[in-house]
Amino acid sequence: MKLLFADDYRLCVVRGEEAVDVSAVVADIPHTGPGDLMTGLIARFDAYRPRLEAAAATGKGVPLKGLRIRAPLPKPGNIVCMAVNYMEDGTLKEPAAINAFHKAPTAIIGPGDTMVLPDVPATIFEGEAELALVIGKRASNVSQAEAMNYVFGYINFIDGSARGLKPERNSFFQMKSRETFAPIGPFLVTADEIPDPQKLGVTLTVNGEIKQKFNTDDMAHKIPRCIEWASSIHTLEPGDILATGTNHRGLSSFMDGDEVTLTVEGLGTLGFNVRDDLKRSWSRETRLDRQKQGFDTPTPQVSGKYAPAK
Repeated sequence: MKLLFADDYRLCVVRGEEAVDVSAVVADIPHTGPGDLMTGLIARFDAYRPRLEAAAATGKGVPLKGLRIRAPLPKPGNIVCMAVNYMEDGTLKEPAAINAFHKAPTAIIGPGDTMVLPDVPATIFEGEAELALVIGKRASNVSQAEAMNYVFGYINFIDGSARGLKPERNSFFQMKSRETFAPIGPFLVTADEIPDPQKLGVTLTVNGEIKQKFNTDDMAHKIPRCIEWASSIHTLEPGDILATGTNHRGLSSFMDGDEVTLTVEGLGTLGFNVRDDLKRSWSRETRLDRQKQGFDTPTPQVSGKYAPAK
């Protein structure tokens, strides 16, 4: 099942190229807004699923193209992002030590929204294409063997980054948790629709040009291990997001006016815009382009505020 919020956050189920409004089915779930409505549904999904399926089968459909699609999880409790969790197309000799960081839930935006680059002296702004999973039930000290039973579903996820902020070794919070730095959507796809999340193609485009293209089979620490490790540190609740990391070789600059799309196989396509009121600019080189030139750093800023003095 594909769930989405549309227009004024009406809950819908996707049926082919249409969406069916199922808000009436979930109206009795205690909630104060769309965020806790979705998390409340996730926690009670087994009880509500038959009613949702019946409503989706018989209800009137509206073309998806005519809807204002919103972020499917507007207010997750936790966003846990795995760090350096790909083998970079098999070029790494061994996996990096398992690691993660928190991203602020207020960073969430949805399809058609705008990532706004802040007035800070970042060396570059990037967005990482990721498969993210959504937790379906309270998870604490979960074993790898049981981990997939705790996955409710999957979403497209972008991990926005303002890299190079000072001081060094004290930058992850200010680099990752900026407002608008976590685009997600368009759908929340239940786990039964994704037979093997470790064999999904991931493609990110910037202004129609493919920048990132990789498969989740290159993940260093697989999803069960990520859940096991994260849930050993703190409890994961229904509706929490765990983003599984990215292949860094295709990362490139995000700049003012960019139109970005992310497609993870089976999850639809997330599209969003980028705005930079300072109109800063960078080369369009990817990390891989730089590596081929013998550099181990992202491409430098070319013009605008904070550009290096020539």
